[in-house]
Amino acid sequence: MTGQEAYQRDIVWPANYNEIPKEIFVRQDLYQAEINRIFRGPEWHPVAHESEVPLPGDFKTCNLADVPLLIIRGEDGKVRAFYNACSHRSNQIEVKPSGNRTEFECPYHRWLFNSAGELVGCPNQREFTPGFDKKDYPLAQPRQESLGGLLFVTLSPDTDSLDDFLQEAKTSLMDIMGGDGRLRLIGYHRVRYLTNWKAYSDNDGYHPPLLHQAFTMLNWQGGAGRQYATTGRGHYCIDTELTVPKPTSVIRDTSVIEFRDEGRPKRSSVLALFPMLVASNYLNVISIRFATPVAIDEVEVNYAYFAHQDDDEEMVRHRIRQSSNAIGPSGLISMEDASVFHRVHIGNRTPGKAVFQKGVTDPSRLSFEFRQNDESGNLPHWEYYRAAMGFRRTAA
Repeated sequence: MTGQEAYQRDIVWPANYNEIPKEIFVRQDLYQAEINRIFRGPEWHPVAHESEVPLPGDFKTCNLADVPLLIIRGEDGKVRAFYNACSHRSNQIEVKPSGNRTEFECPYHRWLFNSAGELVGCPNQREFTPGFDKKDYPLAQPRQESLGGLLFVTLSPDTDSLDDFLQEAKTSLMDIMGGDGRLRLIGYHRVRYLTNWKAYSDNDGYHPPLLHQAFTMLNWQGGAGRQYATTGRGHYCIDTELTVPKPTSVIRDTSVIEFRDEGRPKRSSVLALFPMLVASNYLNVISIRFATPVAIDEVEVNYAYFAHQDDDEEMVRHRIRQSSNAIGPSGLISMEDASVFHRVHIGNRTPGKAVFQKGVTDPSRLSFEFRQNDESGNLPHWEYYRAAMGFRRTAA
């Protein structure tokens, strides 16, 4: 035997590209390997948009899998990501989800850091190791890059550049963020779904008109569009003409499904970046979903909603009303997702494989262009996942 992991030996990956072994959703040793290979590995992970921390001293905390992070806008105006751990003995620096501080004090031994992460004070320094210098003990930082104000981090020194990671998805992401990324935070929803992170990330273009009852109730038909996947990591985007249903008495406040002109093409876009980010611009809702695994059967998703900095106050109120009621964990259009995420996870405890059908023309070949309602758009990211986790595909 070679140095294969047990999960690589035990799990048989089918020959056909449209078949996924269900055991990968429920096997504990594989989950830990995913944390190491993907979440601590050579991937970029979006953790914040700069508009979430608009003022000097503003901060937010979050986790990347099991790694705590602290995002701070320094007094110099620069947004930085730090590991949320003291450079002395690794005590967690900040426990609040967000706030504003110009200094961050570790309560254990009172080491004090400024908003740029520099160590500015520590008691009893004269009794420290000879040659101790505060300059050598700033808060540690992961590698980071940004696009349109969206801050990405990676925990690996081997990760490609952000441009190489995103490929064609870079343009789609900028379009979703208003073209220039000049956003203004208007609110959050934070939820936890009882499902494996891969089931959450496997949402497809096939299900919306079938699962989500609002489309049926409102006789809401989608417009023409395109779905593509990148050739690298299989990021996939669904971009369509935005249609709006006719006025109806089914909804008391029809502004929830109203599109107001904001000087951009009347289109709907949803982008999924490997491994877990979903960004969308639908109706007048600009949303970025920051997601992370919590356990093998649980994910946390922070739905962040944005306005554009050029919006007037009436447009901001409209976006808030629409974000709260149309798109989100309890939204008119998307509320059924939570139940399906959990039910898929329950079903994945059974033996066998999941088989993708819609849009699959040849199971032995991988495609990268699809119709907007195909589920086959997910297959390139599954192929990337398979290779990243070291599974060998069964010979045809």
